[in-house]
Amino acid sequence: MAGVRLSRLAKSFGSTIAVDDIDLDVADGSLTTFLGPSGCGKTTTLRMVAGLETPTAGTIVIGNETVHGDGVHIPPERRRIGMVFQSYAIWPHMNVFHNVAYPLKVRRMRKEELRRRTYAALKTVQLEELAERFPAQLSGGQQQRVAVARAIVFEPQILLLDEPLSNLDAKLRVQMRAEIRELQQRLGVTTLYVTHDQHEALAISDQVAVMNQGKIVQFGTPQEVYEQPVNRFVADFIGWTNFLPGKTTADGAVEVLGKTIATKHLSIATGTDVHITVRPEDVRIGTNGAGQEVVFDGDVRTTMYQGRNLMCEVAVGEHLIQAHVPVDVKVKIGETVPVSFDASDVLVLEE
Repeated sequence: MAGVRLSRLAKSFGSTIAVDDIDLDVADGSLTTFLGPSGCGKTTTLRMVAGLETPTAGTIVIGNETVHGDGVHIPPERRRIGMVFQSYAIWPHMNVFHNVAYPLKVRRMRKEELRRRTYAALKTVQLEELAERFPAQLSGGQQQRVAVARAIVFEPQILLLDEPLSNLDAKLRVQMRAEIRELQQRLGVTTLYVTHDQHEALAISDQVAVMNQGKIVQFGTPQEVYEQPVNRFVADFIGWTNFLPGKTTADGAVEVLGKTIATKHLSIATGTDVHITVRPEDVRIGTNGAGQEVVFDGDVRTTMYQGRNLMCEVAVGEHLIQAHVPVDVKVKIGETVPVSFDASDVLVLEE
């Protein structure tokens, strides 16, 4: 297998900058997700790694081989890359066996070896008994597995997946992302995975590259990007969170809606306008009496049942605070309640 290194990689389409001078090191055998909104450059980056788009500038190295840059451009078919597209791109006139075997056929592999490796790939994705079926006879999840089997059948150095689960229903997406992660770990293949779904990225990744407007704005483990976002965009994009405006004070605290919160804001200058962010799961309806507890009084605007929890929205002045609270916490729309969180759960952001 092999790692991937992107150095000052850029791609423009006319005057539109799709990927803007990014650097990234992907460890051998890891699963790295490109996460971000539509149009942020994540699929374009994946296609440049595959060789399907030619970079405007920069270098791409796979393993110890430069596949683009310094006067070199190796075509896609010579990069030993397996790719799963959003549409799966499996051929309707071919049965499952021939769809999966196709990459071996174009490489002119001997029939016996082609058959052995094709059935091995089908067994890996649990489809060996459906080898004679055609795509129209398969479910969405089975079609997705065909696409994965075809991508891994020739033992690629790198596996690229572009929104591979977006065509599946919610329950099947959860099942299939677990299967993809288990398969990736079992094969040990370096994988780059594109998604706009933050839950998917957090669930399956070793590292997450959060992208916005063509740039990688944060790169880290799922826990790092969730718990320590570098700016408001990342905090807002990675799951639900609350933002409240504040201003840093001379004693290392932040003043928020008339309350002084003793929290670390590192080197942010005194008097700087900031936002604090706190996750809904860290917010309570009611208080615990702790010394570092921050308490506001607010009016309950909405409650949404979510199984064991309620998602409550509480209006504090003109600001809404969301809280995940147990269903046995009795709240009524329109009543005034204390809404609280611990200062230790607060993160201060300048942007």
